Amino acid sequence: ICFFFLRLLQKTIPVKRHIIRCQKAALLIYTVQLFPPPFLKSIGHLTENNCDNIVFETDMKKAKKPQQNTVPQVPGNGNVKKQGEQESRKRQKLVEIHKALNSDPVDVETLRKAAVSEGGLLTDEIRRKVWPKLLSVNVYDLPAKPGKDVRENHKDFDQVLLDVRRSMRRFPKGMRADQREVLQEQLIDIILDVLKKNPQLHYYQGYHDIVVTFLLVVGERMAIAMVEKLSNHHLRDFMDPTMDSTKHILNYLMPILEQVDPELHTFMQRAEVGTIFALSWLITWYGHVLSDFRHVLRLYDFFLASHPLMAIYFAAVIVLHREKEVKSSECDMASVHHLLSQIPQNLPYEELISTAHELFTCYPPTLLAKKAALQPRKSITISSFKDFQMATFKQRPDTVLRRQVRDRPALELAVPEEVAPTGTSQLVKMAVWGISATLGAAALAVAQTALDWAPEFLLQLF
Repeated sequence: ICFFFLRLLQKTIPVKRHIIRCQKAALLIYTVQLFPPPFLKSIGHLTENNCDNIVFETDMKKAKKPQQNTVPQVPGNGNVKKQGEQESRKRQKLVEIHKALNSDPVDVETLRKAAVSEGGLLTDEIRRKVWPKLLSVNVYDLPAKPGKDVRENHKDFDQVLLDVRRSMRRFPKGMRADQREVLQEQLIDIILDVLKKNPQLHYYQGYHDIVVTFLLVVGERMAIAMVEKLSNHHLRDFMDPTMDSTKHILNYLMPILEQVDPELHTFMQRAEVGTIFALSWLITWYGHVLSDFRHVLRLYDFFLASHPLMAIYFAAVIVLHREKEVKSSECDMASVHHLLSQIPQNLPYEELISTAHELFTCYPPTLLAKKAALQPRKSITISSFKDFQMATFKQRPDTVLRRQVRDRPALELAVPEEVAPTGTSQLVKMAVWGISATLGAAALAVAQTALDWAPEFLLQLF
């Protein structure tokens, strides 16, 4: 019977191996991928070890995998040596992240360094663990999914609907239309729910480009919590009823350029180009202007771990990177604006991130504030950041939070939600039911506990 259901599971969906963690046992299972189905090798491997010690075992195996087929190093084989060093750094980063997440309190400073350093947080699985800590979001105390009434009489509904309908390019290529439509409906509900709970926040076009990124990575419920926290801090100045606060943030761009490259700054001043070319970069965290989702995620790692003004420092670094192009163009507003508004897709992102981080250290906002403030203005985003940052240092690790809520009934972990075809989902449910029945009551209890910590598997099956 077990063999039959395993074969049914293997024929129904393509799969890959993941380690699912629980407090006293681990369940080795296989999760969905959009690739040709490999043969199912094994399922249901249980151990008595505490799986908190293998939080990132899956990612460690991924990091080691490229070395399996590596040819022996020989003198002059620089590529092999470089690849080995990169894999070693990845493994070390995974170990550091795991240790930081399990420290009490959570070592947020180490998590920030990992997010900023080369490669960022590496995988979406790690982002689902680290992003909430960077924003002080308790994944065991998440808001409920929005009800049907969230759209009723909402002043921003029509505009949000139009923006979301036009956002098809923000979803993965090849995604089925029905899957995308479900996610778009969730996107609308998340935005309206956050705005309804926070009447001081005002919707702006481009906000949906930020929200969809969180939806695609962490799922609906966690996205609500993270976007609400982000909107009241990092994005707060963009959500005023007027553009005055946003213009104030943009005003930091020219002083940065003046400090680094006075000649370029003078050229742009003569051209009277202003800073509007960087508006969509700033208010969408580059989500609207970058076509490769991997680059968007890399920047979100960086921005979530940094000061709220880091997005404008990154804008300055892009302009500095294109200095020769700018100076060789006609010195007039139309020419320079057209050039800069077309952001290249092949930017050296790691190099630019490193440079932006260095510029922030050398020329912090406090040094540039007088030149940026064309008119006296208090930034809520900047003034509230210190308190926000201090709060992140008081977080407890998930192991402690899990114990605190263990007896709470109907606890649901927010997990990334993907839409699976109905027929496939039913067949998989049958397969899992059959396997569970075969394993017996004791194994089922372990498996059920493990599934609570298996976002990828749980989502894609059900």
